[in-house]
Amino acid sequence: MVDLDNSMVLYGEETERLDRILPINPVHGRNWTHTMRRSMQEIIPGVFLGPYLSASKSHLESLLQNGITHIVCVRQEDEAHFIRPNFLDTFKYLIVELADSIYESIIPHFSQVRKFLQECRSEGGKVLIHGNNGISRSAALVLAYIMEEYCLTFKEAFKVVQDRRYCINPNAGFIAQLEEFEPILRARRTFQLGQCSSGNQRADKRRRDHEEDNLDCIPIPPPPSPVNGQHGGSIESMDIGFCT
Repeated sequence: MVDLDNSMVLYGEETERLDRILPINPVHGRNWTHTMRRSMQEIIPGVFLGPYLSASKSHLESLLQNGITHIVCVRQEDEAHFIRPNFLDTFKYLIVELADSIYESIIPHFSQVRKFLQECRSEGGKVLIHGNNGISRSAALVLAYIMEEYCLTFKEAFKVVQDRRYCINPNAGFIAQLEEFEPILRARRTFQLGQCSSGNQRADKRRRDHEEDNLDCIPIPPPPSPVNGQHGGSIESMDIGFCT
């Protein structure tokens, strides 16, 4: 099993921040039992991770009781005869063709999985992501989603998932790609923030220009002319202060 070495362990404020933004109660390793790997766990609100067993025909009642509406089924082609959608009339499925190999490219799948999860959560649904054992491929996809959704580093996301499903163990190839994904997300966010900042600056300039244009259009009224009876007499009789 992959475990966080000392350089990746989170302490103090980092852990408290994760607990604030991710309110699902963690299990932690000391409370984990081997039999728990056979069931699914809720990792973040509305997103569950588990083995294929948790989506099998004998577990329909459990899926319904947990409010599952969507399922991501992760498998490779030669697993299709035993890892397959069992409830096409009940749940909405996304099938991800992915081998559990260190040579498999997983990053290209992140976008479609994220879109599927976002669609589910925006509709108020709940989603289960499973592979065969719910340990490597499906765990890596959940890690990537959490990294992007909550702006977390790989080590932060790993802690979040492992605290709730302790048995996760993505293969070394997936871990390397998740670590590569981290600077990709950081660069993407930097670009988006720059675009937002530039857009705000352009909007501010348009607003200032509009205000200046409006000022140019405001007529300046002439000074009021004296009226008989209001300034002590007619204009002819006023002392206008000219020196003679």
